[in-house]
Amino acid sequence: MINFNFETILHLEEEKRLKEWIAEAVAAEGFLVGEINYVFCTDEYLHKINLQYLNHDTYTDIISFDYRVGKQLHGDIFISVDRVKENATKFEVDFNSELLRVLIHGILHFCGYKDKLDNEVNAMRAKEDYYVARY
Repeated sequence: MINFNFETILHLEEEKRLKEWIAEAVAAEGFLVGEINYVFCTDEYLHKINLQYLNHDTYTDIISFDYRVGKQLHGDIFISVDRVKENATKFEVDFNSELLRVLIHGILHFCGYKDKLDNEVNAMRAKEDYYVARY
C-alpha cells in the first residue's frame, strides 16, 4: 500500500494515478509494493530528521528509510515541499515534474539504486527521467 501523509500544505492532483504510477515502477524494477509511506513536509521538519537520524546538518529534498523485506518494498520517504519548489526554480522545470522526480527517486533507492558516485548518479538520473516520462 502506498500512503501519502502531509505535514505541510500540499494538494496532490490525481493521487490515485500517482499511486498507480509508483506501483508500476516498483513492478518494472522487479519488486512488490509493501507499505510505502510518503510524508510531505517543510524544510525545517526534514532538517530535524536529517540531524536526528543521519547526523547531517543540511537541507535536502528527500530522505528515505528503507525497510525492504526481500522483494517487497517497505519504507518511509520524507519529501521537503519547500526544497522541491526551490529545486524546480533552480533547474527551470515546473513543480510537478520536480515532484515526480523526487517521488520516484525514493523508490529507486528502495530498489537498490545509489547516488554517491558519478556513475551511480548518472544511472539514477536516467531511471528518474525514464519513469517521469512514463507518467
